[in-house]
This record gives sequence, structure tokens and C-alpha cells, in this order.
Amino acid sequence: MDSHDTGAAPAPPHSETTLRVNGEPRTLDLDHRRVLLDLLREDLGLTGAKKGCDHGQCGACTVLVDGRRVNSCLLLAVTLDGAEVTTVEGLAGHGGDPHPLQRAFLERDAFQCGYCTPGQICSAVGMLAEAAAGHPSHVTDPAAPSGEPVELVRAEIRERLSGNLCRCGAYPRIADAVEDVI
Repeated sequence: MDSHDTGAAPAPPHSETTLRVNGEPRTLDLDHRRVLLDLLREDLGLTGAKKGCDHGQCGACTVLVDGRRVNSCLLLAVTLDGAEVTTVEGLAGHGGDPHPLQRAFLERDAFQCGYCTPGQICSAVGMLAEAAAGHPSHVTDPAAPSGEPVELVRAEIRERLSGNLCRCGAYPRIADAVEDVI
């Protein structure tokens, strides 16, 4: 043993990272191992995104990064320097009015326990943008013109939201709520 060795493990690497979270700039000293979900929930107090499986399989942690939906439990926060992160809390309008999808979920009673709902809503917001940009899904008609907006029929909605699980089985009402917004 080296006479200078204290026996303590070296501190994990940290980096200063600046994110815009729900429109607000945040500069943070981040442990390189910290995932976005833990940063949002534990450091910033934004508890909408939920820790479901912690393996990127359930979608309860879905948020938007630069407008694209992501599983925040898998994304290292330090990789997001300069990114725009939007959580379910940030979807409301400037006057605090609910996002149209939030309103539709309430009107359609598109949840039971509500645990998956923030991830479902963020995923639906991202899905609407993807379809509008012409990104095909597994069920998109191969004859559909490339790059044109994809028509969101029920099968498209269900396929595009299939990465977000609901243990209560509220899928029909979730699809109804999305249909109400398109």
C-alpha cells in the first residue's frame, strides 16, 4: 500500500452542464453517472415523470428532449448540455392552461391509477410531432408518400404509443384522447 493512499475511492467525474428545463435555463454540476430521470425528480423536484421499470421498457419516465420523446431513465444527463427538456409539468401554456392532450386525457378519463399518465402524455406529444414530420411507424402503409405527414388512424396511434405501458389497461381511452386532439 502506498504511504499516500488514503483508501478512499476517487470522486466520480463531474461536469458543468446547462439544460433548459421547461423553458428555464439550469446550470448544474452533474455526476457523469446521473440519469435524466433522477436529475428531474430528485434535484429539480419535477416528479411527473415516474420511475417504473428503470430499464427503458415501460415508458413511465418519458419526457421530451429537443422535442423528441425519450426514456429519461436511460439517458445520462451530462450528455444533454444545451438541450431543451420538457416534462409533463412544462406542457401547460403560459397562462397555466393545460396542453390539449392533458385536457383530452381528463375529458376522456384516459387513466385509472395515473402512474403512467405523464409518460403517456409526453409520448403522445412527441408522437404527434413525429407523424406530422412524416416519420413512418411499423404499421404505416408502405405506399404512403415519404416525408408527408402520416395519417393517425387508430392502428397508428396504438403502434406509436406501444412503448408506454399502462398496468390498468386504459389503452382504449388513451387512444380516444389522442384522437380528440388530432
